Amino acid sequence: MSEENKAIVRRFWEIVNQKIVPEKDLDAFEEFYASDYVWHIPGQDIQGLEQAKQVEGMYVNAFPDLQFTVEDVVAEGDKVVSRCTLRGTHRGETESLGPPTGRAVELEGIFMHRIEGGKMVEGWDRYDNLSFMQQLGLVPEQ
Repeated sequence: MSEENKAIVRRFWEIVNQKIVPEKDLDAFEEFYASDYVWHIPGQDIQGLEQAKQVEGMYVNAFPDLQFTVEDVVAEGDKVVSRCTLRGTHRGETESLGPPTGRAVELEGIFMHRIEGGKMVEGWDRYDNLSFMQQLGLVPEQ
């Protein structure tokens, strides 16, 4: 089961880089996320596929050249953990980040997914949000 779940997550990252970000095809998430998907991101819990697509869409629009490089994938039972490096340029306006800064960002993140029936039912993302905000020039560097 762990190997099958790892394959699902690897395919997810491929589709994010090949279809979701460049084509803004948010419906492609339906292949991976259960309709009642719960997503825990720093400072917020996202409930359901539709809300997850809205949040993902915000990031895709804010960082139209966003790319994820998968560094590691580890699985145990129904959980899969990916360590990824994210790179992108802030070119779109969002409520939380404001107008585009034109700045490039690069940060590592840890993403854990719980999989049932071939779909992600719950996810946890962890990354250095302070570094992210500093790279965008929205928070002064110390």
